Amino acid sequence: MDGCFSGNAVSDGDRMVAFYSAYRTDRWAQPVTTAESRDNGVTWTPRGALLIAELPEGAAMYRDPYVWRESGRWRMLVGSAQTDGRAAALLYESGDLEHWEYRGPFLDRAPQLVAPGADTGLGWECPQYLHANGRGALLLGAWDPELGPRRTVVYPGREQDGRFLADAPALLDHGPDFYAPALLHAPDGRWLLWGWSWEGRDASWVREAGWAGLLTLPREVTLAEDGSVRQRPAAELLALRDERAMTAAGETTGTAVLGTVSPSFDLTARLEPGSAGMEGGLRLVTSADGAEYLDVRIDTAAGDLVVDRDHASLDPRVQGGTYRVPCPEAAASGAPVELRLVVDHSVAELYLPSGRTLTLRFYPTGDAPWWIEARAGDEDGIGYSVEAWNLRPYTMLGGRREGQVYGHAGQSRPPLSSAFCFKISAIGRPSPGFSSVSPLASGGRSRRPSPGVVRYRMGR
Repeated sequence: MDGCFSGNAVSDGDRMVAFYSAYRTDRWAQPVTTAESRDNGVTWTPRGALLIAELPEGAAMYRDPYVWRESGRWRMLVGSAQTDGRAAALLYESGDLEHWEYRGPFLDRAPQLVAPGADTGLGWECPQYLHANGRGALLLGAWDPELGPRRTVVYPGREQDGRFLADAPALLDHGPDFYAPALLHAPDGRWLLWGWSWEGRDASWVREAGWAGLLTLPREVTLAEDGSVRQRPAAELLALRDERAMTAAGETTGTAVLGTVSPSFDLTARLEPGSAGMEGGLRLVTSADGAEYLDVRIDTAAGDLVVDRDHASLDPRVQGGTYRVPCPEAAASGAPVELRLVVDHSVAELYLPSGRTLTLRFYPTGDAPWWIEARAGDEDGIGYSVEAWNLRPYTMLGGRREGQVYGHAGQSRPPLSSAFCFKISAIGRPSPGFSSVSPLASGGRSRRPSPGVVRYRMGR
């Protein structure tokens, strides 16, 4: 085995068992193996052999076990690409976590469109199964044999006789930088979700920074009556709010400066477009001369919220782009648009009341303070009501709360999102040669392991 790829861990009596992919550099297929802990995850002992050595017939790509307990038995999904051109989530069952019986594809599909130019992939990685009250949803990383990981998709539906009866697929997140979903069924009954937010900058900058990738904020996920998956920030994140940084309400027909924020903040807004067809919204300005900014605009004609990062960094080594998330309120004449935006240095997560999300990376070079502007798209103006709270620096080292120890995210400090290590779950797939472990998670050292280092995390 050349390394570890994604998986998850479960509790079984007085032990924890981590399931993960046995990574090999010479093949796509990665058989399942395990490691065991008897001290609540402090130390782990690998089993020393493969748990599932033989791949099912027809599996070309095979990886990323997800294990859970249901109705008195253990169940496991493994992501796969089939030789017939279909992606599949393969189902296994066990009574003791040691002896597993293959039940066949839980779901398999040829690529299906989920957005213009975006499909569900020829293979699936990191399958996760959210289920409650007879309904369910499969969360999947769409994979391509030539392009690699592409996007995260969701199939709502229900299980019947060991097969998942899926409805039409959809994007789980509408941004470019959310992948490898990881679910946790919390003791209070909530389903919590994390994603891997990969880098949106050139490899040279990643090497210079000494860290790569981070975990998103934990999200509460629910199944709506129509079967759609809805996401919102976990309630515990309110405890990270520090003093209120700004409160602003009014109208503008041009540009209104609303107030300043730190590089880590939590913002809520209610925007009221003055006319149909306008594209006004909010701007986060991150440089003193105003040349560096991230735009969140309302496109009333299309019924979308638009996030534009083309000017979000003065460094030419970053990726730009404009991304859209459906927002039906935007298309309704005179209807207010509500949103929540959480920014943590180089990552922005946008949440809508509909449960839709958009996650992207951006890399400001300007120093704090940053500021928020309301900008009208035409002479009819825009109404706004905006509040923002700076987020307290909060890190966990060996179970102790510590102060912030890193500098600017564009230089060497991983954002808050990468700094919390509690729930054990292995997610992500780093670019070759780059670490998927932040300096904090690796004890302050920047490491460059083989591609696919397991990242153990335990919440935020």
